[in-house]
Amino acid sequence: MRQFGVELYDRWTAMWNGDTALAGAIMAPEFRLRYAQAGTDVFDDVRRPAELADVIAGWHRQRPGLRFVAEGPAVVDTDGYDGTAAPGGIVARPYLASFTGDDGQIVSRSGTDILQFRGGRITEVWSVSSGAGGRTFY
Repeated sequence: MRQFGVELYDRWTAMWNGDTALAGAIMAPEFRLRYAQAGTDVFDDVRRPAELADVIAGWHRQRPGLRFVAEGPAVVDTDGYDGTAAPGGIVARPYLASFTGDDGQIVSRSGTDILQFRGGRITEVWSVSSGAGGRTFY
């Protein structure tokens, strides 16, 4: 079951790296996003996979070379999953995001995404990052 959580997080990362078709495969038909970073209020009203795919595509247009990589180990809690139904639980993992800033320099941000999943699909996300003046952790 741990492997399912890690693979789901990897697919989440791939979606954020531009494979927005994954939104329909890994996100629940309706979900909730909770982002604590400045400038992420656009996520407050995103509830459906196609909306998320559009927002991610917009982030890539605004941030040349935007790339996310998982850093550090994943923590997976499967809510007492017994193997008889579609997987449910939480996976959390730190990440590093980088892109080319307006001055041509690489900008890096660390953060952690926590994904709650039910029926094998992501139903809620909590995300925090180091922010504009922050540091990277790894």
